[in-house]
Amino acid sequence: MSRRHCNNQWSFGIASHPTPKKIRVQKSAGKVLVSIFWDQDGILLIDYLPTGQTINPEYYSSLLVQLKDILKEKRRGKVTKVVLFLHDNDLAHRALATQKKLAYLGFQCLDHPPYSPDLASSDYHLIPGLKNN
Repeated sequence: MSRRHCNNQWSFGIASHPTPKKIRVQKSAGKVLVSIFWDQDGILLIDYLPTGQTINPEYYSSLLVQLKDILKEKRRGKVTKVVLFLHDNDLAHRALATQKKLAYLGFQCLDHPPYSPDLASSDYHLIPGLKNN
């Protein structure tokens, strides 16, 4: 049997199989940035960043004002003088405008510990099932 004959026979075998159905691919929603503010009693504020926007000091400061209003509403009587506030070392969080807004609102910042997977305590508060493992 010649090589050409073998190739034709092989192509015929593949062509005889039905073509696979194409799966409809739905366009992804893309990445979504979520800011979650919480305390020991639960989640206070969840904010979804609009598409195409980045977190800058002005946007973050507006979230802090919303948080202060929610604290007054949901945690009446618990907030007396100072709110201890812990956030990471993001540029928007360390900006001078943000620091001024935190001082104006009466929030006292705690130093953020260096990164370590062992220090992600928020996982245990946001996902209670992890405590059982």
